[in-house]
Amino acid sequence: MRSDWIKSTISDICSLVTDGSHFSPKSVDAGKFMVSVKDFTYDGFDFTSCRQISEKDYMILEKNGCVPEYNDILIGKDGARFFEDIVIYRQSERPALLSSIAILRCNMAKVIPEFLYYTLKTPDFRADVRDNYGSGSAIPRIILKDFKRMPVLLPPIEVQRVISDTLSCLDARIALNKKINHHLEQMAQAIFKSWFVDFEPFDGVMPDDWQVGHLTDIADYLNGLAMQRFRPTESEVGMPVLKIKELRQGSCDAQSELCSPNVRSDYIVHDGDVIFSWSGSLLVDFWCGGDCGLNQHLFKVTSRKYDKWFYYAWTCHHLARFITMAADKATTMGHIKREALENAEVIIPDGDSYRQLGGLLTPLYEQIINNRVESRKLSLLRDALLPRLMSGELSVSDLDDAK
Repeated sequence: MRSDWIKSTISDICSLVTDGSHFSPKSVDAGKFMVSVKDFTYDGFDFTSCRQISEKDYMILEKNGCVPEYNDILIGKDGARFFEDIVIYRQSERPALLSSIAILRCNMAKVIPEFLYYTLKTPDFRADVRDNYGSGSAIPRIILKDFKRMPVLLPPIEVQRVISDTLSCLDARIALNKKINHHLEQMAQAIFKSWFVDFEPFDGVMPDDWQVGHLTDIADYLNGLAMQRFRPTESEVGMPVLKIKELRQGSCDAQSELCSPNVRSDYIVHDGDVIFSWSGSLLVDFWCGGDCGLNQHLFKVTSRKYDKWFYYAWTCHHLARFITMAADKATTMGHIKREALENAEVIIPDGDSYRQLGGLLTPLYEQIINNRVESRKLSLLRDALLPRLMSGELSVSDLDDAK
């Protein structure tokens, strides 16, 4: 720790440390948003499926301090993901919060929100919270008095700002890539629908020389291995295993299982590969999280005849129906059978139309993949800098000297 850094606590640097409502008002069809930890996303809340409460109940909760203000730090403090979801709240909506979410309001004379946010995200801080502050066996949680006594290292405000700006620049680029990819995906879906659903270039009628086939006619769906049978030997450097959890979060992490890097090459997943989770949480995505081993319950989708844009778009086209099928058959964990792929119809265009459409969609999907790979590398850089900057081990001037 540098000489101008001081030791403090969250209680000392925050003007408010509280949580959301400890009672849950009745839901209404149209009213004010009320969120819980299930509504967290990486950078705020997803309001599409959250509860709504009456105006009267909302006003009571607002008066009781259960509605966040701009720049408040919100933390999921209860449940299996306690202290995993942390955001600086900057959305325009003003939802009421349930008690599973803590509210930290910074004393701006002592700490800027970005600096406290990045402090809370450091591996050492999170490990300390897990080891020393979580209580409850069935449902882990952090109580407010423990939040207040958590220790924080603070440099002067101007240093806080420089450190935060450095890390924020990386996060801003990652957020921009995500926004760009959202628009690119929307464009690709619109083009696909125009050609294969509405047949707009052909006055709404499928051309006579186009053919009807099935998903298994255009792609191979390779099911993964039970990777627990392929653990790395003592002499091998293990490779992360791609499971449903990793596919859903878009990356592997320190908790990901490891497998031998010498499994058959077909079962190794690389950046840009199309992966289809056919059991549990059904989803289709480009994997952009680096090399890993393909676990069972996931298909690696490839083709010896057709391009990636074609089999990716058609698999995505049928995903909603597959999800419904899996839900209808679910007992413990919903899934689809291979026969669902064999019965899923696709339309195969003539060669000229295929090449024309590929010229439109291939660049869009390649850019999506490139942006996501770049974001992963930026995340790794941020995560490497984060603990060193936030502890004072590395200063921003050190980064300038290294350029």
